[in-house]
Amino acid sequence: MSSNGDEQEAVAAQTSKRSNSFSNQSDNSQTAAEFIRSQELLEADAREALPFSIDNCTRLLGPLKQSVFACLTCNPAPSNETESCSFAGVCYSCSVQCHGEHTLVEIFQKRNFTCDCGTKRMPSTSPCVLQINDETNTRGNVHSQEPDVNNKYNKNFRNRFCACDCDYDPFEQKGTMFQCLGLGTEETGGCGEDWYHPGCLVGMGPKWYEAMTPKKKAAEKQENNIGLAVISEVNEDEKQTSKEGETKTDDNAVEDDMDEEPPMPPGFPEEEDFDGFLCYKCVESNPWIKQYAGTSGFLPAIHLEPAAADELSVPTSNKRKAEDDEQHDDAKRVKTEIEAPSEPASTTASEPTTAASPSGCKLPNLGAAPQGRFSLFFKEDFRDKFCRCSDCFPKLNAFPQLLEEEEVYEPPMSDHGDAGVMAYNHLKERLKPFFQQFADSGQAIGAEDIKAYFAKLRGDEQAIKDAGEGAASSASGQDGDSRREQGGY
Repeated sequence: MSSNGDEQEAVAAQTSKRSNSFSNQSDNSQTAAEFIRSQELLEADAREALPFSIDNCTRLLGPLKQSVFACLTCNPAPSNETESCSFAGVCYSCSVQCHGEHTLVEIFQKRNFTCDCGTKRMPSTSPCVLQINDETNTRGNVHSQEPDVNNKYNKNFRNRFCACDCDYDPFEQKGTMFQCLGLGTEETGGCGEDWYHPGCLVGMGPKWYEAMTPKKKAAEKQENNIGLAVISEVNEDEKQTSKEGETKTDDNAVEDDMDEEPPMPPGFPEEEDFDGFLCYKCVESNPWIKQYAGTSGFLPAIHLEPAAADELSVPTSNKRKAEDDEQHDDAKRVKTEIEAPSEPASTTASEPTTAASPSGCKLPNLGAAPQGRFSLFFKEDFRDKFCRCSDCFPKLNAFPQLLEEEEVYEPPMSDHGDAGVMAYNHLKERLKPFFQQFADSGQAIGAEDIKAYFAKLRGDEQAIKDAGEGAASSASGQDGDSRREQGGY
């Protein structure tokens, strides 16, 4: 009896000692599965934060389509919008190395842009630390160079976006904004590759959804996600329970909507239906492209003022119908009065088309262009659908982005980042056997267990022995502790 009592006391003491290190007794502990998952998320975050090399400025490479950042610290926007200011943009590397502690605006991709860091567009007190100084032949302290006169700027460089001229705050912004492919600059009537809210493209404003009630929002989401019909089988008891819960659901709907992405406005296409778009400003400044709306490779026109567009389409449709009827009546009279083959008449009718358009031109077969101001959304293969006859090609050639997909410059992957990830992966592989023992059993792992195993990795002989015995007893459950936790997978 005495020996059994001593044994039970020893087991109880061991159990009490071990229980202090498990996650249900300590906030600092977690299951092995949770630990592995958290480390994988950290690895992904590290890659995403600084995936590219930040060792070289792109200025020497000349104009590129690249990620551009505006520095509001070096080039603050004027308090009065009528005042002129000096715009400037820097490349990815300079945004980190030269302006990392400044207030930056991420403009994302701009075409034909040369980095302004180290030029007269930046104050001399903020030199480029990456370029080679010609006077000292060393890296850094480069300033007052001549900027690229071909760089094009727009209001994005003062943190103004969309037709609503909003100040973009990534922490406050809700929903998705889309970047126009861009046909021209602000000076030529285009937008300069501006970003737009979906609501602003259909004339409803950036926060049109705020005026919607929860029920209207739900109906809007259902309309935007129309798919196959679904038959729901619900018994009477379930129906009654559903009705009783409607009031509670409506009360919580407003709070839930605060965390949800706003729906797309009525008339705006689904994201999977288009590859990109041209805003109404760029379309208006290049009216020749209007005729492609609704044709192969393009979606129907998305009007800025849908109601006004509908009004315009009525007289146009009636006029076209009247003209068609008149031509039809004339054809009847010709056939009645002159009994002759229709070939001469057909030849005569086609002559003006041949004279107006070169042979093989697609435009006569596209139909009339829609009326009103609208944005033109296109599909992935839209470039193949443009007419490239001798008359149409010069218009396309003015905008190379319409002829072929543009190559976007990306800095090389960071060597330092890769080395860090490789070191992390190496350590993770060495830790996996230890963690796997706990993961297989669902056993929680505590700080003491991890410390012991790191001691083993360092080569502490006694720690190796203790860690091995502790892990074996934990996995086998011979210590009498039968508690288990959810693995987290």
